[in-house]
Amino acid sequence: VASAEGIFLVETLAGLNPMPINYENIPSCTYCQPQVASVGLTEEKAKERGYSVKIGRFPFRANGKSIAVGETEGMVKLIFDEKYGELLGAHIIGVEATDMIAELGVAKTLETTHLEILKTVHAHPTLSEAVMEAAGEAYGEAIHI
Repeated sequence: VASAEGIFLVETLAGLNPMPINYENIPSCTYCQPQVASVGLTEEKAKERGYSVKIGRFPFRANGKSIAVGETEGMVKLIFDEKYGELLGAHIIGVEATDMIAELGVAKTLETTHLEILKTVHAHPTLSEAVMEAAGEAYGEAIHI
């Protein structure tokens, strides 16, 4: 956050009219075992703001890469606006969660929908396939669960 704020300040002072920082799109990471990461709204906060939500969950125990490396604890949870499919929030608990959250930070910033995440080809086998699967699960389209 400090780096982004510093860049914003310097660009403002230079008269560059920088894009404002959206603090809801800043990832939160906890470096523990298992790792925990999130970006955007929680399910509860989305409902408080009046959204009807669709929730997608995908457990790492069903992810090929997780199985291959023996790290199957945890899951990906995605919160979508039911009306438009926009990603409202993401939560990951498990191996490499703090790296995986970056994809979802970009998706949140770009107001990506569940369908755009689902139809983005993810390399196989990778942990990030769990993101694609969670997006599919929210709308009954997951393949591996």
